[in-house]
Amino acid sequence: MIIKDNVFRSYDIRGIYNDGIDGDFAYLLGLTFGNIIKNQNKNKTIVGHDNRSSSPLLHEKLIKGLIDSGINVINIGLVTTPMYYFSWKLFNIDSGIMITASHNPKEYNGFKISLNGIHNAYGKQIQEIKEEMKKEQNISKNKGIIFNKNINTDYINFITKDIKLNKKIKVVIDSGNGTSSIIVDDIFNKLNIEYIPIFTDSNPEFPNHHPDPSVPNNLKHLSQKVIQTKADVGFAFDGDADRIGMVDQNGNVIPVDHIMIIIIRNIINNLKDKRILYDVKCSKSLKDEIIKLGGIPIENRTGNSYQRAKIYEENILFGGELSGHIFFNDKFPGYDDGIYVSLRLIEIISNTNMKTSDLLNGINKYYSTPEIKVATNEIRKFEIVEEIKKYCIQKQYQYLDIDGCKAIFDDGFALVRASNTGPDLTLRFEAKTEQRLNDIKNEFESKIKEMLN
Repeated sequence: MIIKDNVFRSYDIRGIYNDGIDGDFAYLLGLTFGNIIKNQNKNKTIVGHDNRSSSPLLHEKLIKGLIDSGINVINIGLVTTPMYYFSWKLFNIDSGIMITASHNPKEYNGFKISLNGIHNAYGKQIQEIKEEMKKEQNISKNKGIIFNKNINTDYINFITKDIKLNKKIKVVIDSGNGTSSIIVDDIFNKLNIEYIPIFTDSNPEFPNHHPDPSVPNNLKHLSQKVIQTKADVGFAFDGDADRIGMVDQNGNVIPVDHIMIIIIRNIINNLKDKRILYDVKCSKSLKDEIIKLGGIPIENRTGNSYQRAKIYEENILFGGELSGHIFFNDKFPGYDDGIYVSLRLIEIISNTNMKTSDLLNGINKYYSTPEIKVATNEIRKFEIVEEIKKYCIQKQYQYLDIDGCKAIFDDGFALVRASNTGPDLTLRFEAKTEQRLNDIKNEFESKIKEMLN
């Protein structure tokens, strides 16, 4: 079969179903992954899948490849990605594959792969898997065995056990018809939380809105329902439930870097280690607040695999990124779980007399754009980032290049990155005033337009 290089991304394998990702690809990946972990003296792995239409077939073919390699498979079936992460510890297994395309449109699918049961493979490891898939693979005479497991009850008990609610609050939940729909009702009912569900039926067509809560337009139904029902807060989850979106009691979207501020204000006095991790896309208001609260800000590249690896390797107790991945490593095992994050926020709100919007009183004000996608192609996106870096050098701008190119000014920034999940550039701009924001934005967008022509 022909293997398309462009489905091997920075921290997962992802592409359009039947255009690089199909049943044959899944089988070959299973066979290859099985042989890789056999060479590490492992004989068992975990496989789960999200609720996309193409996931059951990919799941079936992936498992066939794994058992043909001689690897035993713990099949946890239809689960959210955080449930899959939870299963690593539940079964004490240090490898696995989750079939999901996260927040991408319905025609996409992919694979999140772990070789260590701690975080997902990324960067060089993904490329090494690609190269192994291009080699001839051994089919074992001794086939693996499939063990089917339902982890729902164990997961629900785990993520609810430390949540302490002081008073009743009203919550609106939007699953976007994604995979959180299979479990969210049971979790909120267990904690006796008053909640209003919208789009919590599983539907891989995503008929109501795209399951990506980082896009404000996808939260409009949530905002309207919060206002209509006079709820205290609203939460939305992405397609595989590892990311979160939030609106306050007035239906206003709270950016994820501001969600992090709410959490940091609540937990920082209980953290022995006050380092806080965040990605290059976050507002400077987050960094300002971390410093004001006595924390140590650590800026990192975007990508949940990179964030999770850093959290683990340096034992950082809290972190997050603007796209909606938030990592608790205090009384939770450090992975990103949108539903768990919502529970921690509900806990915070239930233990204060303040309105949700008031939890952000006193933060430094900056004007920011949302993430801006500029379509290009998988090769050109990296070339343009390099050209922007040369432009910053020429203009003698201070810049950070740990992830794309971030031009840093005394009163703002311009960030140009190659998207990890599509053939796009991702832009974000920020400044102390609206006029300065427009100046920075116009300067860099004009330059990129020149480069694309």
